[in-house]
Amino acid sequence: MLSSNKKLQIAGAIATLLAFAVGVGCNGFFVDPTITGVTVGPTTSIAIGGTVQMSAVGTYSDGSTKVLGSGVYWSSSDTSVATVTSSGLVKGVSANTATITGSYQTQSGSATITVELSNISSITVSSGGVTTCPAGGSQQFTATAMPGSVDITTSATWTISNPNAGTIVSSGDSGGLLTCASPTTAQTTTISATEDGVIGTETNFTVEAQ
Repeated sequence: MLSSNKKLQIAGAIATLLAFAVGVGCNGFFVDPTITGVTVGPTTSIAIGGTVQMSAVGTYSDGSTKVLGSGVYWSSSDTSVATVTSSGLVKGVSANTATITGSYQTQSGSATITVELSNISSITVSSGGVTTCPAGGSQQFTATAMPGSVDITTSATWTISNPNAGTIVSSGDSGGLLTCASPTTAQTTTISATEDGVIGTETNFTVEAQ
């Protein structure tokens, strides 16, 4: 027959085993859900100098989702177009598109930000200080929009007031390139660049006679 002390020892051992079993059942076989994807947004347009706050939402293996805060690493595909802070605040730098990526643990997601030139107050047209062009020569003009001193040479629409002075490439990569004519008498002309309805000009540009 077991002594009282022996019975107490057995009871204590059984209680310990039961507690261990319950602990294993509740926690030992539970696996935290793992992140399986990240969705980044918004995909939107902002003005040069404008900002937008990005967000990242994680999707987990158990089907749940959660807004991700600290721990997201933010990056921009082109910092000359848009920059992004460590907290996901994007700022427009120049007109174009950039991909903003948020990375968390092993997953990442991206969204496209389009930076637009808007609210132009004025346009400055420049020939770089050159005032004349020799007959048959050429001259590149540039256009700068305010505010922000944004180079719009390739996006502006170019015109020349005096076709006898030459021809100008109206837009694109060679926009603003004047090919000077070979007139028998010197020709004076005005060169204009237009963007979003705003016009900038350089007047009294002279093409010399041949």
